Amino acid sequence: MRGALRRATVLLAVTTLLLPGGGSPAIASGHSGLAGLKAVRPVMDCAAVARLDLSGATDAPVTIRSATVTSAGAPAPYCSVVGTIAPANTFVMRLPTQGWTQRYLQTGCGGLCGSATIGYTQAATCEPVTDGTIASATTDMGHQGLNDGSWAAGNPQALIDFAYRGVHVTAQVAKALIRHFYGRAAAYSYFDGCSDGGREALMEAQRYPDDFDGIAAGAPAGNIVVQNTFHHAWNVLANKDADGNYILLADKLPLIHAAVLRKCDGLDGLVDGVLDDPRNCRFDPNTIVCPDTANCLTPAQAAVVRRLHDGATDAHGNRLEQEISHEWGSELDWTLFVPAAQGQVTFSENIALSFLRYLAYRNVADPTYQLTDLRFTIASFRTTVQTSDYLSATDPDLSRFRRSGGKLILWHGWSDQHISPQATLNYWDAMRTTMGARTVDSFAELYLLPGMAHCGGGVGPNTFDVLTPVMSWVETGATPFKIVASTTGRTRPVYPYPRVARYDGTGSTDDQANFVAVTPRRESAVGYSWVGAALYTHGYQKTCRVVDGRLVCG
Repeated sequence: MRGALRRATVLLAVTTLLLPGGGSPAIASGHSGLAGLKAVRPVMDCAAVARLDLSGATDAPVTIRSATVTSAGAPAPYCSVVGTIAPANTFVMRLPTQGWTQRYLQTGCGGLCGSATIGYTQAATCEPVTDGTIASATTDMGHQGLNDGSWAAGNPQALIDFAYRGVHVTAQVAKALIRHFYGRAAAYSYFDGCSDGGREALMEAQRYPDDFDGIAAGAPAGNIVVQNTFHHAWNVLANKDADGNYILLADKLPLIHAAVLRKCDGLDGLVDGVLDDPRNCRFDPNTIVCPDTANCLTPAQAAVVRRLHDGATDAHGNRLEQEISHEWGSELDWTLFVPAAQGQVTFSENIALSFLRYLAYRNVADPTYQLTDLRFTIASFRTTVQTSDYLSATDPDLSRFRRSGGKLILWHGWSDQHISPQATLNYWDAMRTTMGARTVDSFAELYLLPGMAHCGGGVGPNTFDVLTPVMSWVETGATPFKIVASTTGRTRPVYPYPRVARYDGTGSTDDQANFVAVTPRRESAVGYSWVGAALYTHGYQKTCRVVDGRLVCG
């Protein structure tokens, strides 16, 4: 399905290194490994784009609102296109005007979206991005403005567009625009997104496997329903006393983090402030309980720390999310849900209320809904996830994407405070169970970054290029291996899971060159037996339509 053009592509010579024990070649750090594609100039003026007839590009009318040449936000001039795909999908696009290297990149949108802004996630050194020779686009996913969920009230089509349609029709229209503007189709198409953008990435691989040749899915909110209901609501309610006051405040987080490091920092053989696999840490918050409440925790505060780490359960201990909600070592970023003072409203409360009021229950909008209305029971869990499962991207069977030649890189920060890395590990485990480990390894890889928070930041190296490895894998068949992540004064290699980086005993521990890949002898004991395990199975996904102003899915 991938076309004669890419089969005839002349490949650049690349420096490679072999995977440990032999196997496919992998791109060495510092070598792009991209195909040597000829730069192409436009065959029409930018202004003429606004007059194009795009009938048939997708399933709805397309209106080009503007097309002007600019260089804002890019290293080279481009034709900036703004348009609408009916009924309300705004898309923006950049078409290089001085030389396009025949690649198309679509970028994801975070949160509940509502604005169309092109942003390249973890692609700081990707050459087609940095030199401005790549065509790119994004969408607001069918609604504008408020990110509080109220846009969904009485707007079932906007929910369909947010769930899966908006990204797909944008890809169709963008590719049509490329064909008109350059007189030829893109040789390769890619998708790059993090958070909800990661969910969008997986939704594309699951529902529309021919849209993109390569996909980079970062910290994906694939299980968005559980994530934005039970997970974030638990973050708040697990820290409230009977009077509704917070038990744990943010001033205690550095104390907790320091205690975790004292207990577990050296487990990976290096005391460096970062846990390379926090699942191996057996920290007990009760060890820092003492009468000196200024420098210790109270028993109630220690219990909150344990609840926040372990995640949502019902009254009988049944897990309503994966076994670990917030990994040890991530405590400094718990300010997402642990406030600095009483009376403050945290991100977790805002996102949970937005979702529960307007998105969680099909055809129901209740702006008066409170977090305390959510019942942490198995029955409530099933009702919630079943009514809004069309929003989730947890189908582990990517057979169609693999057969079409697609390549996927999943990545997640171990210290992600928004979305537990366990959700991505659960998906990875389900993929390998469903498709077979060898099959998955032929087209997909997972990278877990020690100390990195949500989509970036955190105490560990958190800046890296994940897009070039995807492109190289697609274009030259070079299987990615080492990705180098950096932060001020430190670089570290990150290897495909389950491999971890180990210091080789020579040179600076802040130089990635002094680390090697090691596969741990024992697998983590953390498993994926929880109430929502069945969500990570093939065949659950529903397609929705609007009937008499209501959302109908089946």
